[in-house]
Amino acid sequence: MIARLAGVSVPTVSRVINGRSDVAPQTRERVEELLTRHGYRPRSAARRTQSALIDLVFNDLDSPWAVEIIRGVEDVAQASGAGTVVSAIHRRTSSAKQWLDNMRTRSTEGVIFVTSMVEPPLQAELRRLRLPVVIVDPAGVAPQEAPTIGATNWAGSLRATQYLLGLGHRRIGFIAGPPQLMCSRARMDGYRAALDAAGLAVDDRLVRPGNFYHESGYTAGTHLLSLPEPPTAIFASSDQMALGVYEAVRKRGLRVPDDVSVVGFDDLPEVRWCSPPLTTIRQPLAEMGMLAARTVLRLARGETIESPRVELATDLVVRDSATAPRSR
Repeated sequence: MIARLAGVSVPTVSRVINGRSDVAPQTRERVEELLTRHGYRPRSAARRTQSALIDLVFNDLDSPWAVEIIRGVEDVAQASGAGTVVSAIHRRTSSAKQWLDNMRTRSTEGVIFVTSMVEPPLQAELRRLRLPVVIVDPAGVAPQEAPTIGATNWAGSLRATQYLLGLGHRRIGFIAGPPQLMCSRARMDGYRAALDAAGLAVDDRLVRPGNFYHESGYTAGTHLLSLPEPPTAIFASSDQMALGVYEAVRKRGLRVPDDVSVVGFDDLPEVRWCSPPLTTIRQPLAEMGMLAARTVLRLARGETIESPRVELATDLVVRDSATAPRSR
Protein backbone atom coordinates (compact mmCIF):
# COMPACT_ATOMS: atom_id res chain seq x y z
CA MET A 1 0.00 0.00 0.00
CA ILE A 2 2.77 2.47 0.92
CA ALA A 3 4.60 1.72 -2.33
CA ARG A 4 1.43 2.39 -4.33
CA LEU A 5 0.67 5.67 -2.55
CA ALA A 6 4.25 6.88 -2.91
CA GLY A 7 4.46 5.82 -6.54
CA VAL A 8 7.56 3.70 -5.94
CA SER A 9 8.42 0.00 -5.86
CA VAL A 10 8.14 -2.26 -2.81
CA PRO A 11 11.96 -2.72 -2.69
CA THR A 12 12.33 1.08 -2.54
CA VAL A 13 10.03 1.22 0.50
CA SER A 14 12.04 -1.62 2.07
CA ARG A 15 15.28 0.33 1.51
CA VAL A 16 13.81 3.39 3.26
CA ILE A 17 12.59 1.27 6.18
CA ASN A 18 15.99 -0.36 6.57
CA GLY A 19 17.90 2.94 6.40
CA ARG A 20 19.66 2.23 3.12
CA SER A 21 21.45 5.17 1.48
CA ASP A 22 20.59 4.33 -2.15
CA VAL A 23 17.29 6.27 -2.15
CA ALA A 24 16.79 9.82 -3.47
CA PRO A 25 16.18 12.34 -0.65
CA GLN A 26 12.80 13.45 -1.99
CA THR A 27 11.66 9.84 -2.36
CA ARG A 28 12.84 9.01 1.14
CA GLU A 29 10.97 11.99 2.58
CA ARG A 30 7.75 11.06 0.76
CA VAL A 31 7.90 7.41 1.87
CA GLU A 32 8.76 8.27 5.49
CA GLU A 33 5.86 10.74 5.65
CA LEU A 34 3.46 8.05 4.42
CA LEU A 35 4.86 5.49 6.85
CA THR A 36 4.29 7.89 9.73
CA ARG A 37 0.80 8.82 8.55
CA HIS A 38 -0.28 5.18 8.36
CA GLY A 39 1.12 4.19 11.73
CA TYR A 40 4.16 2.21 10.58
CA ARG A 41 6.86 2.07 13.19
CA PRO A 42 10.51 1.07 12.67
CA ARG A 43 11.65 -2.03 14.46
CA SER A 44 13.66 -1.35 17.55
CA ALA A 45 17.42 -1.81 17.61
CA ALA A 46 16.96 -4.51 20.22
CA ARG A 47 14.79 -6.52 17.85
CA ARG A 48 17.19 -6.05 14.95
CA THR A 49 20.02 -7.59 16.97
CA GLN A 50 18.00 -10.76 17.59
CA SER A 51 18.13 -13.71 15.21
CA ALA A 52 15.61 -13.51 12.40
CA LEU A 53 12.52 -15.66 12.84
CA ILE A 54 9.77 -17.11 10.64
CA ASP A 55 6.39 -17.49 12.33
CA LEU A 56 4.66 -20.66 11.12
CA VAL A 57 0.98 -20.73 12.08
CA PHE A 58 -1.39 -23.71 11.89
CA ASN A 59 -5.01 -24.06 12.91
CA ASP A 60 -4.08 -27.34 14.62
CA LEU A 61 -0.90 -29.35 15.14
CA ASP A 62 -2.32 -32.84 15.67
CA SER A 63 -1.48 -34.28 12.27
CA PRO A 64 1.63 -35.85 10.70
CA TRP A 65 0.75 -33.67 7.69
CA ALA A 66 1.78 -30.64 9.75
CA VAL A 67 5.10 -32.26 10.64
CA GLU A 68 6.06 -32.50 6.96
CA ILE A 69 5.31 -28.80 6.41
CA ILE A 70 7.38 -27.89 9.49
CA ARG A 71 10.27 -30.02 8.24
CA GLY A 72 10.36 -28.14 4.94
CA VAL A 73 10.19 -24.70 6.56
CA GLU A 74 12.90 -25.64 9.08
CA ASP A 75 15.29 -26.83 6.36
CA VAL A 76 15.17 -23.45 4.61
CA ALA A 77 15.16 -21.40 7.82
CA GLN A 78 18.26 -23.13 9.21
CA ALA A 79 20.13 -22.79 5.92
CA SER A 80 19.32 -19.05 6.00
CA GLY A 81 20.37 -18.57 9.62
CA ALA A 82 16.80 -17.98 10.73
CA GLY A 83 14.72 -19.65 13.40
CA THR A 84 11.17 -20.96 13.26
CA VAL A 85 8.37 -20.33 15.75
CA VAL A 86 5.50 -22.80 15.36
CA SER A 87 2.05 -21.88 16.72
CA ALA A 88 -1.49 -23.24 16.62
CA ILE A 89 -4.38 -20.80 16.83
CA HIS A 90 -7.18 -23.41 16.93
CA ARG A 91 -9.57 -21.26 14.87
CA ARG A 92 -10.37 -19.12 17.91
CA THR A 93 -10.22 -15.34 17.99
CA SER A 94 -8.62 -15.41 21.45
CA SER A 95 -5.85 -17.73 20.24
CA ALA A 96 -5.16 -15.52 17.23
CA LYS A 97 -4.97 -12.44 19.47
CA GLN A 98 -2.59 -14.16 21.88
CA TRP A 99 -0.38 -15.28 19.00
CA LEU A 100 -0.35 -11.74 17.60
CA ASP A 101 0.57 -10.26 20.98
CA ASN A 102 3.44 -12.73 21.36
CA MET A 103 4.61 -12.24 17.79
CA ARG A 104 4.98 -8.49 18.26
CA THR A 105 7.75 -9.14 20.82
CA ARG A 106 9.82 -11.25 18.42
CA SER A 107 12.16 -10.37 15.56
CA THR A 108 9.79 -11.95 13.06
CA GLU A 109 10.71 -11.53 9.40
CA GLY A 110 7.46 -12.91 8.05
CA VAL A 111 4.52 -15.21 8.67
CA ILE A 112 3.45 -18.45 7.01
CA PHE A 113 -0.17 -19.48 7.57
CA VAL A 114 -1.19 -23.09 6.81
CA THR A 115 -4.77 -24.01 5.75
CA SER A 116 -5.93 -20.79 7.35
CA MET A 117 -8.44 -18.07 6.63
CA VAL A 118 -6.61 -14.83 7.44
CA GLU A 119 -9.38 -12.55 8.69
CA PRO A 120 -9.38 -8.86 7.63
CA PRO A 121 -8.45 -7.45 11.11
CA LEU A 122 -5.44 -9.75 11.24
CA GLN A 123 -4.49 -8.83 7.67
CA ALA A 124 -4.62 -5.14 8.59
CA GLU A 125 -2.42 -5.58 11.65
CA LEU A 126 0.20 -7.58 9.75
CA ARG A 127 0.29 -4.90 7.07
CA ARG A 128 0.75 -2.25 9.76
CA LEU A 129 3.66 -4.23 11.16
CA ARG A 130 5.13 -4.48 7.63
CA LEU A 131 5.30 -8.26 7.85
CA PRO A 132 5.09 -10.29 4.64
CA VAL A 133 2.60 -13.16 4.67
CA VAL A 134 2.57 -16.41 2.70
CA ILE A 135 -0.34 -18.87 2.85
CA VAL A 136 0.02 -22.63 2.33
CA ASP A 137 -3.20 -24.33 1.18
CA PRO A 138 -5.49 -21.35 1.85
CA ALA A 139 -8.84 -22.21 3.38
CA GLY A 140 -10.64 -19.66 1.21
CA VAL A 141 -9.84 -16.74 -1.05
CA ALA A 142 -6.46 -15.41 0.08
CA PRO A 143 -5.71 -11.70 0.53
CA GLN A 144 -4.68 -10.28 -2.83
CA GLU A 145 -1.22 -9.29 -1.62
CA ALA A 146 -0.45 -12.66 0.02
CA PRO A 147 1.32 -15.28 -2.13
CA THR A 148 -0.12 -18.79 -1.86
CA ILE A 149 1.56 -22.19 -2.09
CA GLY A 150 -0.52 -25.26 -2.87
CA ALA A 151 -0.57 -28.53 -4.76
CA THR A 152 -2.45 -29.78 -7.81
CA ASN A 153 -5.30 -31.24 -5.76
CA TRP A 154 -7.76 -31.51 -8.65
CA ALA A 155 -5.26 -33.23 -10.93
CA GLY A 156 -4.16 -35.60 -8.17
CA SER A 157 -7.72 -36.63 -7.36
CA LEU A 158 -8.49 -37.06 -11.05
CA ARG A 159 -5.43 -39.32 -11.42
CA ALA A 160 -6.32 -41.46 -8.40
CA THR A 161 -9.87 -42.02 -9.63
CA GLN A 162 -8.69 -42.74 -13.17
CA TYR A 163 -6.25 -45.31 -11.79
CA LEU A 164 -9.06 -47.17 -10.04
CA LEU A 165 -11.23 -46.95 -13.15
CA GLY A 166 -8.35 -48.38 -15.17
CA LEU A 167 -8.21 -51.36 -12.82
CA GLY A 168 -11.86 -52.06 -13.64
CA HIS A 169 -13.64 -50.50 -10.67
CA ARG A 170 -16.99 -48.89 -11.36
CA ARG A 171 -18.35 -48.44 -7.84
CA ILE A 172 -15.75 -46.16 -6.28
CA GLY A 173 -16.45 -44.68 -2.88
CA PHE A 174 -15.10 -41.24 -2.04
CA ILE A 175 -14.42 -39.75 1.40
CA ALA A 176 -14.24 -35.96 1.23
CA GLY A 177 -12.33 -33.50 3.38
CA PRO A 178 -13.66 -30.44 5.23
CA PRO A 179 -15.90 -28.58 2.76
CA GLN A 180 -14.62 -25.14 3.81
CA LEU A 181 -11.12 -25.94 2.50
CA MET A 182 -10.34 -25.20 -1.14
CA CYS A 183 -8.14 -28.30 -1.39
CA SER A 184 -11.08 -30.48 -0.27
CA ARG A 185 -13.36 -29.03 -2.90
CA ALA A 186 -10.71 -29.50 -5.59
CA ARG A 187 -10.28 -33.17 -4.67
CA MET A 188 -14.03 -33.74 -4.81
CA ASP A 189 -14.18 -32.04 -8.20
CA GLY A 190 -11.32 -34.21 -9.51
CA TYR A 191 -13.15 -37.39 -8.45
CA ARG A 192 -16.36 -36.23 -10.13
CA ALA A 193 -14.51 -35.21 -13.30
CA ALA A 194 -12.89 -38.64 -13.66
CA LEU A 195 -16.23 -40.41 -13.33
CA ASP A 196 -17.84 -38.03 -15.79
CA ALA A 197 -15.05 -38.59 -18.33
CA ALA A 198 -15.63 -42.34 -18.00
CA GLY A 199 -19.35 -41.92 -18.65
CA LEU A 200 -20.32 -42.75 -15.08
CA ALA A 201 -22.81 -40.81 -13.00
CA VAL A 202 -21.78 -39.86 -9.47
CA ASP A 203 -23.68 -42.01 -6.99
CA ASP A 204 -24.20 -39.76 -3.98
CA ARG A 205 -24.55 -42.84 -1.77
CA LEU A 206 -20.87 -43.55 -2.40
CA VAL A 207 -19.72 -40.07 -1.31
CA ARG A 208 -19.20 -39.57 2.43
CA PRO A 209 -18.04 -36.57 4.49
CA GLY A 210 -14.76 -36.56 6.39
CA ASN A 211 -12.35 -34.20 8.12
CA PHE A 212 -8.96 -35.62 6.98
CA TYR A 213 -8.52 -37.50 10.31
CA HIS A 214 -8.44 -41.24 11.02
CA GLU A 215 -11.76 -41.43 12.89
CA SER A 216 -13.77 -39.89 10.06
CA GLY A 217 -12.20 -42.34 7.61
CA TYR A 218 -13.24 -45.22 9.85
CA THR A 219 -16.80 -43.90 10.18
CA ALA A 220 -17.17 -43.24 6.46
CA GLY A 221 -15.57 -46.56 5.54
CA THR A 222 -17.91 -48.44 7.87
CA HIS A 223 -20.90 -46.75 6.26
CA LEU A 224 -19.73 -47.48 2.71
CA LEU A 225 -19.00 -51.13 3.45
CA SER A 226 -22.47 -51.52 5.02
CA LEU A 227 -24.30 -50.52 1.83
CA PRO A 228 -26.38 -53.22 0.08
CA GLU A 229 -24.03 -52.73 -2.88
CA PRO A 230 -20.75 -51.62 -1.31
CA PRO A 231 -18.00 -50.03 -3.40
CA THR A 232 -15.23 -52.23 -4.74
CA ALA A 233 -12.76 -49.38 -4.15
CA ILE A 234 -12.59 -46.40 -1.79
CA PHE A 235 -10.64 -43.23 -2.50
CA ALA A 236 -10.05 -41.34 0.74
CA SER A 237 -8.90 -37.76 0.22
CA SER A 238 -6.24 -38.03 2.93
CA ASP A 239 -3.90 -40.82 4.04
CA GLN A 240 -5.16 -40.66 7.61
CA MET A 241 -8.72 -41.27 6.44
CA ALA A 242 -7.47 -44.11 4.23
CA LEU A 243 -5.94 -45.77 7.29
CA GLY A 244 -9.30 -45.34 9.00
CA VAL A 245 -10.83 -47.25 6.06
CA TYR A 246 -8.25 -50.02 6.64
CA GLU A 247 -9.59 -50.37 10.17
CA ALA A 248 -13.20 -50.47 8.96
CA VAL A 249 -12.28 -53.19 6.46
CA ARG A 250 -10.60 -55.30 9.16
CA LYS A 251 -13.52 -54.87 11.56
CA ARG A 252 -15.82 -56.42 8.95
CA GLY A 253 -13.53 -59.40 8.49
CA LEU A 254 -12.48 -58.24 5.02
CA ARG A 255 -9.07 -57.61 3.47
CA VAL A 256 -7.37 -54.85 1.50
CA PRO A 257 -7.12 -55.16 -1.51
CA ASP A 258 -8.71 -58.61 -1.87
CA ASP A 259 -12.19 -57.38 -0.94
CA VAL A 260 -11.86 -53.63 -1.40
CA SER A 261 -9.13 -51.46 -2.90
CA VAL A 262 -8.08 -48.32 -1.05
CA VAL A 263 -6.28 -45.19 -2.29
CA GLY A 264 -5.24 -42.19 -0.17
CA PHE A 265 -3.90 -38.69 -0.66
CA ASP A 266 -0.72 -37.13 0.86
CA ASP A 267 1.92 -39.91 0.91
CA LEU A 268 2.77 -39.51 4.58
CA PRO A 269 5.93 -41.41 5.60
CA GLU A 270 4.08 -44.08 7.59
CA VAL A 271 1.81 -45.27 4.77
CA ARG A 272 4.60 -47.13 3.03
CA TRP A 273 4.93 -49.34 6.12
CA CYS A 274 1.25 -50.14 6.78
CA SER A 275 -0.14 -53.50 5.69
CA PRO A 276 -0.57 -53.50 2.79
CA PRO A 277 1.47 -50.41 1.81
CA LEU A 278 -0.94 -47.70 0.67
CA THR A 279 -1.35 -46.55 -2.90
CA THR A 280 -1.73 -42.80 -2.68
CA ILE A 281 -1.32 -39.41 -4.30
CA ARG A 282 1.95 -37.82 -3.21
CA GLN A 283 1.48 -34.23 -2.14
CA PRO A 284 4.90 -32.52 -1.85
CA LEU A 285 4.31 -31.27 1.69
CA ALA A 286 7.92 -30.68 2.69
CA GLU A 287 8.60 -28.95 -0.63
CA MET A 288 5.55 -26.72 -0.07
CA GLY A 289 6.99 -25.72 3.30
CA MET A 290 10.40 -25.06 1.75
CA LEU A 291 8.96 -22.87 -1.00
CA ALA A 292 6.82 -20.95 1.50
CA ALA A 293 9.89 -20.24 3.66
CA ARG A 294 11.99 -19.13 0.67
CA THR A 295 9.16 -16.86 -0.49
CA VAL A 296 8.59 -15.17 2.87
CA LEU A 297 12.33 -14.56 3.32
CA ARG A 298 12.58 -13.04 -0.17
CA LEU A 299 9.65 -10.75 0.57
CA ALA A 300 11.25 -9.74 3.87
CA ARG A 301 14.35 -8.68 1.92
CA GLY A 302 12.19 -6.54 -0.37
CA GLU A 303 12.65 -8.82 -3.38
CA THR A 304 10.04 -9.40 -6.05
CA ILE A 305 8.70 -12.93 -6.49
CA GLU A 306 7.95 -14.42 -9.89
CA SER A 307 4.42 -15.68 -9.22
CA PRO A 308 2.04 -15.01 -6.34
CA ARG A 309 0.14 -18.28 -6.89
CA VAL A 310 2.09 -21.54 -7.06
CA GLU A 311 0.82 -25.13 -7.26
CA LEU A 312 3.34 -27.94 -6.96
CA ALA A 313 2.71 -31.17 -8.86
CA THR A 314 1.16 -34.25 -7.26
CA ASP A 315 2.06 -37.81 -8.29
CA LEU A 316 0.41 -41.21 -8.08
CA VAL A 317 2.45 -43.62 -5.93
CA VAL A 318 1.39 -47.20 -6.69
CA ARG A 319 1.82 -49.72 -3.87
CA ASP A 320 -0.21 -52.77 -2.84
CA SER A 321 -3.57 -51.49 -1.59
CA ALA A 322 -5.36 -51.37 -4.95
CA THR A 323 -5.96 -54.12 -7.47
CA ALA A 324 -8.60 -55.21 -9.95
CA PRO A 325 -12.02 -55.84 -8.38
CA ARG A 326 -13.08 -59.36 -7.52
CA SER A 327 -16.00 -60.70 -9.49
CA ARG A 328 -19.14 -60.83 -7.34
